[in-house]
Amino acid sequence: MRTRAPQRGVAIVLAMGVVALAALAAMAMMVSESTWARQVELTDAHAQARRLSQAGLDWARAVLSDDRRASSVDHLGEAWALQLPPIPVEDGSLAGHLEDEQGKFNLNNLLKDGQIDLAQLGHFRRLLAILALPPTLADALADWIDADGAPQPQVGAEDAYYLSLKPGYLTANRPLSDLGELALVRGFDDNVRRRLRPFVTALPRSTPVNVNTAPPEVIAAIIDKLGLDDARAVVAMRQRTYFRGNPDFFSQLPRGLNAPNEEVSVSSDYFLVTMAVTIGDTEARGSALLDRASAGWPATVWRKYP
Repeated sequence: MRTRAPQRGVAIVLAMGVVALAALAAMAMMVSESTWARQVELTDAHAQARRLSQAGLDWARAVLSDDRRASSVDHLGEAWALQLPPIPVEDGSLAGHLEDEQGKFNLNNLLKDGQIDLAQLGHFRRLLAILALPPTLADALADWIDADGAPQPQVGAEDAYYLSLKPGYLTANRPLSDLGELALVRGFDDNVRRRLRPFVTALPRSTPVNVNTAPPEVIAAIIDKLGLDDARAVVAMRQRTYFRGNPDFFSQLPRGLNAPNEEVSVSSDYFLVTMAVTIGDTEARGSALLDRASAGWPATVWRKYP
């Protein structure tokens, strides 16, 4: 009897251990199954979000294609400029809107045949002044995109500056791929980029500014000696009746002011589409740059979608 009691105690402990291990194994299986189910759910939601994003992109391309067939003039009273309200879909919604990127100052206009276009550099400096930003930003950007290795006279920045950073890197020596690249350029911190974003763009080729969609800050920047108040008056007039051609626009400028005909326009080729998709608890946002320069369906220059 004295030898069996300890044995029974050991047996009980072992039995309790087996039960505990079984409980842990069952719990692990439940957690694993729950995690797997959640992953499947998220994967399905992500796939559905991608399909809806593509549908939104196709909608934007169709709107722009129809608009080009209807008229060669682009203004803010057209269908493409209306924000798409959230459209209910199964377990979620789809919303989106289009922006005319040629209503902004194209930073790649600074570059012409690998060299800096001084007239366009002057426009950018005026825009910086209007926005109360340092004029030295213009020199830093010029050095980032030009083909040479000589710094601009005012606080420029070529390879020597960027290689001194941790980690170091080289200047691009080419046009900007998109506005996100500005984060690499000297002086273009988060606050600067946030301030600039409504007024600048980075397009694959040199483009005129659409004066039917440009804000007064951009119009004042590209027209020499045009004050911001006068530019606001031009925009207010445009809201009553859009400009049907460059002569319409020039006729509304103060006497003696003008601009090269190739720097302004009343039509656009480049548009930014921004989409927001919600599927259950999953939210996805994305954007794409569309180009309708050629006849037919607008082409996708780049796409940032989930």
